[in-house]
Amino acid sequence: MAGATPKLIKQLREMTGAGMLDCKNALNECEGDLDKSVQHLREAGLGKAAKKAGNVAAEGLISVLINEDNTKGTILELNSQTDFVAKNENFIALTKEITAHAQENDIKDAETLASSTINGQEFSTFLNEKIATIGENLVARKLAAVEGAVVNGYVHATGKVGVLLAATCDDAAKEKTATLLRNIAMHASAMKPTVISYTDLDSEFVEAENRAIKAEIEAENDELKRLGKPLKNIPDFVSKSQLTDEALANAKAKFEAELKEQGKPEKIWDKIIPGKIERYIQDNTQLDGRLALLSQAYVMDDKKTVEQAIAEVDSSIKIVEYIRFELGEGIEVEEEDFAAEVAKQMGK
Repeated sequence: MAGATPKLIKQLREMTGAGMLDCKNALNECEGDLDKSVQHLREAGLGKAAKKAGNVAAEGLISVLINEDNTKGTILELNSQTDFVAKNENFIALTKEITAHAQENDIKDAETLASSTINGQEFSTFLNEKIATIGENLVARKLAAVEGAVVNGYVHATGKVGVLLAATCDDAAKEKTATLLRNIAMHASAMKPTVISYTDLDSEFVEAENRAIKAEIEAENDELKRLGKPLKNIPDFVSKSQLTDEALANAKAKFEAELKEQGKPEKIWDKIIPGKIERYIQDNTQLDGRLALLSQAYVMDDKKTVEQAIAEVDSSIKIVEYIRFELGEGIEVEEEDFAAEVAKQMGK
């Protein structure tokens, strides 16, 4: 793969805020791979985490449908070429019709949807007729479905973000679980978790983020020191998956040594150390708070995590599936605009 080009340097600068020369060197080092270059800069303390620059906010709508007894949910992304069409009543009705068709026929992905029959027609024929009526190319780009003891979801008012959640629980807790899941879906639409639990994070990814986050904080501290402001704590770890018994024992021993050096009587250590351990865990699980749903501060009450909020409603509730769609996520913009992307998917 080629290394740095003016276009790639510009993209990388926009993604990370790093200097031109640093971006050029990172791209050459990583053979032009943008994602690897971002990580390279972050681990060197030269750039911040960034979304992939090739993503665009495609037009269209996200649709979510939950069945009457809250046991099935379907989520669809239907794309159009313009926002004008996405706001059209015919287009809005079409998203609902396709979502209902998928749920009624137990269709769980876009490929199966594309090969299905709707209203006695092949899906491609049905969609082409809608294209002729609406006047723009349309693509049913993404579709997913969940089933469970309790299912609920949420679509943001803009129609650009949708979430589905499924949970298990005791029979007596089903009604309150359905209400809770809708609230958590609203939370997820805003906070963008990528996994349910920190245990779902890949270990190699966690280690890479550990290096990058430490480098970011060290770089911030250099600036804070220059400004004469208090420095941030530099964590040893970034995820609870790294906090082994040994790691916590080492942290406790360190706190005990500090208290001894400060001359604090040993009889009061057990009143001080639990708070220090709790703060240590918070400081050393930053990645979980960013990406793991259960570890995030709950938007309805940020004094507790989502996991704590669930436990307060009913201890039997366990979230088992989570899907989040954001309009246009993953569509590449590089050499073709969204209209060209849609045309390519339509085979034209």
